[in-house]
Amino acid sequence: MEDQASTAASSMDPYKFLKIVQNPDGSLTRQTQFPSVSATEESTDPNTSQLALFKDIPLNPNNKTFIRVYRPPTNPPNTTKLPLLIHFHGGGFVLFSATSRPFHDACSVKAAMLPAVVISLEYRLAPEHRLPAAYDDAMETIMWVRDQAMDTNGSDPWLKEYVDFSKCFLIGGSAGGNMVYHAALLALDIDISPVKIIGLIMNQPYFSGVERTESEKRFINDRIVPLAANDLMWSLALPKGADRDHEYCNPMAADGSHNKEKIGRLPRCLVTGHGGDPLSDKQRELVKMLEERGVEVVAEFAEGGCHGIEFFDPLKAEALFESIKEFVNTSCQCVNVATAKSTL
Repeated sequence: MEDQASTAASSMDPYKFLKIVQNPDGSLTRQTQFPSVSATEESTDPNTSQLALFKDIPLNPNNKTFIRVYRPPTNPPNTTKLPLLIHFHGGGFVLFSATSRPFHDACSVKAAMLPAVVISLEYRLAPEHRLPAAYDDAMETIMWVRDQAMDTNGSDPWLKEYVDFSKCFLIGGSAGGNMVYHAALLALDIDISPVKIIGLIMNQPYFSGVERTESEKRFINDRIVPLAANDLMWSLALPKGADRDHEYCNPMAADGSHNKEKIGRLPRCLVTGHGGDPLSDKQRELVKMLEERGVEVVAEFAEGGCHGIEFFDPLKAEALFESIKEFVNTSCQCVNVATAKSTL
């Protein structure tokens, strides 16, 4: 059976599937992208689908990274400040952008409907910039948020006016969910006060390993993440010479041995998945590891579905939003209770 599966996988050209061409210098020509939403500070056209106001702010001009900031279209009451969601988009570390329409629209919905301030990172892609470049960009974003909270060199008016920096979340889907996990671990080594990351939201996080899981073998020719395409993206994203048991791809391989203590200090996590996703078994392994380290995990795995189903099925998108809203609200309430107790 495995031989048949291997033959089936090898017969598919992953470059054609992903619509990428590798150039002689190792870079990629990405032939098909999602439609992009251009930068504008305010969306005033009543015919547009934008729910939130948004603008772009440079992060590191040398790396051509920037942050897209979203806020609700109406101002919250003067006494109310909003949580901050730091968002990392998906795409196997190889594809897409913070400006890609599906990610842009999802961030707009969260900003308007939670409500919250959302910042979405335009990070460097592989193989032009292999991991840990994306993690470094994520950490630079977190440090930028810290500078905003400290009002270093003047903070952005939207963040200064609307954000409660004691209620920050890291959020991402697929490769973005992988970034949430690794950026959260890195942030434990640095003083980011007064910023407090109180929750991690990982939707169908992107992990794999050398040994095939049952879900990978079962969905070897998946229409969204076929195994050959999955392997190719990891080969393009990981440091040269690394295999899929590298900690970036498979933090469970070494049981997180050198990060055991750090993993236990992670904040509460929401991990969502679908049984029809080839990556679902690895996501369940992540949940098990986190729980064994004492992390509070809200794990929500639905039957069926597929990887990135929220971009294809409005009902699944609504269900995911409600899960995120419940997690954010509950996490914020915990902070409120702790703050109230500390003042007694």
